[in-house]
Order: sequence, then C-alpha cells, then structure tokens
Amino acid sequence: MSYLGIDLGTSGLRALLTGADGTPLASAERHYEVAHPQSGWSEQDPADWIAALEGAVDELRAAPGWDALKGIGVAGHMHGAVALDASDAVIRPCILWNDSRSHIEAAALDATPGAREISGNIVFAGFTAPKLLWMRTHEPGHFARIAKVLLPAAYLNLYLSGDHVADMSDSAGTSWFDTGARDWSDTLLDLGGMSRAQMPRLVEGCARAGTLRRELASKWGVGNVAIAGGAGDNAAAAAGTGVLNEGQGFVSLGTSGVLLAARGGYAPSPQTAVHSFCHAVPDTWYQMGVMLSCTDSLNWLARITGTRPAELTAPLGEHLAAPGRERFLPYLSGERTPHNDADIRGAFTGIGADTTRDDLTRAVLTGVSFGLRDSLEALKSTGARPASLLAIGGGTGSRYWLRLLATVLDLPLHLPKAGEFGAALGAARLGRIAATGESPTEIMTPPLTGEVIEPVTGMTEALNAAYARFGPAYSGVKSIQ
Repeated sequence: MSYLGIDLGTSGLRALLTGADGTPLASAERHYEVAHPQSGWSEQDPADWIAALEGAVDELRAAPGWDALKGIGVAGHMHGAVALDASDAVIRPCILWNDSRSHIEAAALDATPGAREISGNIVFAGFTAPKLLWMRTHEPGHFARIAKVLLPAAYLNLYLSGDHVADMSDSAGTSWFDTGARDWSDTLLDLGGMSRAQMPRLVEGCARAGTLRRELASKWGVGNVAIAGGAGDNAAAAAGTGVLNEGQGFVSLGTSGVLLAARGGYAPSPQTAVHSFCHAVPDTWYQMGVMLSCTDSLNWLARITGTRPAELTAPLGEHLAAPGRERFLPYLSGERTPHNDADIRGAFTGIGADTTRDDLTRAVLTGVSFGLRDSLEALKSTGARPASLLAIGGGTGSRYWLRLLATVLDLPLHLPKAGEFGAALGAARLGRIAATGESPTEIMTPPLTGEVIEPVTGMTEALNAAYARFGPAYSGVKSIQ
C-alpha cells in the first residue's frame, strides 16, 4: 500500500508518495504565482492549484508503489476564501491568508462581544470571515452568488472527492468556528453574514472524509482511495514532526515564522495574539505564535544588497557575537503575535558610518529571533512549557542563526536527520490513518534527531538585556488592541 500527501503552499504544491511503512517513495513539485491587484491584496486562481496537482500526479504515476495508492491527505495554507456558486464554479480568485484588505471588517468583528470567546482567537485581517464581510460591501454581486465557501485544502478535497468537506484544524482559522466545541458557530456565522448551509461538512483531519472520485481513480490508474479530512498547514507540519502531546513543539523558520506547541486541552488566550486551533487528531489542540516576516526579512536584506541569503549568513560562521548597537524590527508586513498590528512596519536603528553588511545581517537575524521570543513568551503565558523545540524550515541552513535562536529562546533546538518531515509527510500520514484506521499516536512519531543545538550560556545575559530593549517588551496584553 502507498499514501499520498499533498502540501498546498502559497507559492507551490508538493506531493509526497510514501510506502506502507511511511518511507518516502517519490515526490513532485509544481509552482504558481500570487497576484497582487492592489497594495495589500493577495489572490490566487484555484485553477492553478488543480493544474499543479494534476502535473505532480502525472509525474508520480511512474513511481514504484503508485498503483497501490490507498489514501490521500491534503494540507493547505489557511484562511483563504474560495467562494463557489450553486454549480461549484469559482466566483472570484481566492483571497489569501496574507491579504490585508479586510482589516476594517476584522477590527469591527473582533470588537463584537463574544467573538473572541467563541472562536478562542482574535479576528485577524487575514482570517476568512472578514474577507466575506469585505465582499458583501465591495463585491455585492459576487457575495449574492455564494453557495459555499471553502478553504484552499477543502477546495482540493472537493476536487478529489466531489464533496464539500473540511477538517477541524483548518476551519478553526476562519472566525466562524467554535474551537472548543469543534463545530461551526451559528452565532459567529450570523455575525459574518453567513449560514451553516454555506459551510462544508466537518470531519476530523485523520478521519475518512470521502473516496477518490471514480473519474480521477480511472484517470490516475488507482482503485478505491480514501480521502482524509486533511489539515491546515501548521497542523499537518505538527503531524509530520510528531508534535501531538503537551510539552512538544516546533519552530519553523520559513517565509513567516511559527512557534507551535501541542496542547493536551483547550486553553485559549486571545489577548496574547496566540492562535488556539484544533489539531488534526480528535480531542487535541495546539497553540502557536506567528510572525509574518521571518526568512522574508533575510530575503529582503539579500534583495536590496544584491546578494543571496546564504551569502549574507555564511561570513558570520558559528561563533555568536555580542549584540551590536544596530537593531532591526522585523515587521515588514505587519505582525500578529503579540502586536496584532497590520500597519506596523520594520526599521533599522543604530546604523553608523562604520556599520557593515555583516552587522546588518546579525541585526536582522537577532530581530527575527526576538520576534520569535515574543511568541514563546506569549505561549508561556497560556501555560505551554515546551522543554525543547524541533527546528524546521529553510532558515535552519544557517548555523549562526540556529545557535542565536537557541540562546534567545533558552531552549535546545533539535534538528531532524535528513529526510522527510513536515506538512507533506503529515498529510500522507493523515491519508494513511483515514485508509487503515490506525492510531494517530502510532503513526505520527517524531523524526530522528540528527543534532541538538544547545543555548550558548555565555551569551544569555547579553541577549536577554538586548531583548528587554527590543521594541515594546512583551507584557502579555500590552501590545494587543
């Protein structure tokens, strides 16, 4: 038997085929563009996702084990709004997670009594509900045609199974969801101008949501294939890294930065701007802090200096330098945790005639690390206490950054051995459980650790002092509107 994990990302789709024992057999990637019709807008045509999926499957069909495919799971970027009419035709391009046009609607909805209490979260501009309120005001013709609203992963589920079905982890990021009850909230739907009839059917992420459509099964050369409920991208990454239990967590150094902790129960704390979402397995939740410009900050510096990110970090070596006078605030696209400010922007301070490119690079890495420390402090205020963190994402290629981050967080960072982990593997695991009924705890195990990066104790005091001077120091609720 084999299982397919689909990771629907913002810039591309990755499909991973695994064997009966979870071993990766083959993978394929396809890429697509993001449109920015106006400043602060971010959209995609869902047809591009289908084309990417079909292209990836065409490549994988030649892989050993493809004809034994038994389960498929989809992980997707969260919060996007795919509006469908009564014939399931896409009404307009999907408004993505990093689109800020609905910040006014989000603020109004967030200020409504009970909204945070039901959803367990602030209503961020990137969430789904305010996008539909924006459509109601600015695109009333489109809004009037809406029969269903699907998240990106659920749209792929529709293509695969022919059914409108979504999982709990993805749905928790809509601001229409009662995260504690793991169900749509009629109150929040009414506040958002929507109805339960316009929502997809809900299942747990590892449950069987349907079966691969007969037409696709014939086209792809496979038999009866289970479609899992799937997951939002971070819940899938947690499934792929085995982060299921209290005390486990990971830090992801990607375009955005995520510090995620699995929770044994539901303990929302919206005033901290921590996200409290359902996990992809039953009776489990997770919390995470999110910063919007993580490796994106380093990419920006590389772009304006005419170099590549690896060329910026390589001269730093591995030895940590004491914090310099140069300081970087990593808010190039606004910020979520803990500031909840779509308008905040970044800055360099302390620059002098003697400032070098290496000084700027260190300042960027330090500023991003302090931003992630903000998320850790916010998580701690909710009772989360990870003893260590798995470190994943493209930023882990910098040894200097890893040692700096371990020291700033004062936590050991575990680097997985080379191999598959993360959202695509997590999605494949969900597909496997949906097909076989196996226990999630038996399948969703952590990867083998290749190396542990320990905090540099001699630098802790200096970095703690620098963190205390970093913008408005985290105070639990100080920065939250």
